[in-house]
Amino acid sequence: MLLNHIAAGFCWVDPPQPDRNHETRLASSRFYRRRVTPPSAAFRSVRREKNGRQRRSICTADELHRVVVSNSDWKLALWRYLPSPEAPSRNHPLLLLSGVATNAIGYDLSPESSFARYMSAQGFDTWILELRGAGLSTIADSLEEDEECLKKLSEIDSAISDELGKSSASPARFKNLGSPEVITKSEEMRLTRRFMDIFTRISEKFAGFLNPGQQLFPAQILELQDRFSSTLEEWQKQLQLIIKYDWDFDHYLEEDVPAAMEYIRAQCQPRDGKLLAIGHSMGGILLYARLSRCCFEGKDSGLASVVTLASSLDYTPSKSSLKLLLPLAKPAQALNIPAIPVGPLLAIVYPLASYPPYVLSWLNSQISAQDMMDQKLFEKLVLNNFGTIPAKILLQLSSVFQEGGLRDRSGTFFYKDHICKINVPVLAVAGDEDLICPPEAVYETVKLIPEGLVTYKVFGELGGPHYAHYDLVGGRLAAEELYPCITEFLSQHDMW
Repeated sequence: MLLNHIAAGFCWVDPPQPDRNHETRLASSRFYRRRVTPPSAAFRSVRREKNGRQRRSICTADELHRVVVSNSDWKLALWRYLPSPEAPSRNHPLLLLSGVATNAIGYDLSPESSFARYMSAQGFDTWILELRGAGLSTIADSLEEDEECLKKLSEIDSAISDELGKSSASPARFKNLGSPEVITKSEEMRLTRRFMDIFTRISEKFAGFLNPGQQLFPAQILELQDRFSSTLEEWQKQLQLIIKYDWDFDHYLEEDVPAAMEYIRAQCQPRDGKLLAIGHSMGGILLYARLSRCCFEGKDSGLASVVTLASSLDYTPSKSSLKLLLPLAKPAQALNIPAIPVGPLLAIVYPLASYPPYVLSWLNSQISAQDMMDQKLFEKLVLNNFGTIPAKILLQLSSVFQEGGLRDRSGTFFYKDHICKINVPVLAVAGDEDLICPPEAVYETVKLIPEGLVTYKVFGELGGPHYAHYDLVGGRLAAEELYPCITEFLSQHDMW
């Protein structure tokens, strides 16, 4: 049962390949245009590759674009949702940024629960950015080179599979195989499948730790650090030979986001060169950081208005459960583990949280409040939306719990110090039962923004319904209560 749930979490990760019946590659603009079909049908479509294997289509957007990041080999994925011709005409394109270790799926869970499609139906030319290492972003220069990279990895996979089947595993066998400097998302997941027996042992540690009927609380999770460390060390010995997650938050801020914004500007050509932007969780932190950095440097941010969902530059006043990830950062740093497999770990513990005896049921409330998300969509979100997080990002983000809040990689620039100088309208949204970024954390940044430029809203009622971290994006009531509020705010500031 456990392995079936894990497999379900990774079947989607391979990047889409060209199919002459459904897509045409336009080399000049570097994107793939999907024949217009209902989103549900697009998600179910299956393409047959040259080698005879079948691969499920992942991108449910109208178009999939790839943008090259300067001074790197990364090609970031941009999911584009074309504006409805029946909706009002808008002046600016809309950029969506998701949270840490997540991909575009959270913004487009299904045709009935799609923040991205809602915004495009309101007339916004909507783009979701998948940052480096996430979703369909790749390191190769072309789809053909992606295939070569996957073929090379297959040879490594076979050796690892043989090695894991032996009791005397030795990393030395892999030294002659060669390794890509950075592994793509699809390659990472292929490799992760080979390490499922290692991760299964982690779940067995959970089961062995619990007595019948015992409830596991966050404080006890922290006591498992030593147990995790030994397993993570075993995982790291194999993984470090072919993977290098060597980027941090500032790489996203200084390279990925500007590259995506420039590409969208070139495609949409807004008259004033500006974009509208919405960021959830770390996506909102990136938007705050960009506004702050541009103020400090005296530059135009290129943003007409900003919406942040469950985001803050300073979490110190709150009891954020994000602190639960911090115990993973130190052993990862000490063991020189380049990345932490958040997605695989969530897939492992998901059955313990969602099926009897529900020993980890408290984890569900970290994502969604009770009865706020359809169970099938919740499972899709947990198993498909999360990936692996570079340890460097986790270490840098941990500064939000320190005095002064988030700082740059040098530790000398505090992003909140300059947020008081911004000149861009901001709508800051919090969920009343958000345990990851509670309202008091959101307000810690809001109170620094000039009063005439900021609107602060907390969604959720005393007697219910309530909004947790992901309910702000995909909760069952978001389309009725939250999305219209965002649309109204963006419309007010969609001026030349």
